[in-house]
Amino acid sequence: MASSQSRGIVVPQARAALEQMKYEVAQELGIQLPQDGYYGNMTTRDMGSIGGYITRRLVQMAEQQLSGYR
Repeated sequence: MASSQSRGIVVPQARAALEQMKYEVAQELGIQLPQDGYYGNMTTRDMGSIGGYITRRLVQMAEQQLSGYR
């Protein structure tokens, strides 16, 4: 059964935190993000690296939070 809710940020207030994390991760990886917000000239490899690292960091944060509930 299809969900009527589209995929996206579940908590709208998290958008700013995720945006900040994107810039932090890019800086750690040595990737320069364009200031104008247009990512069309970015390589797929660079953007995938940023997204993958963000995912790993979010999973790690969730695991740390869950480990406190045991």
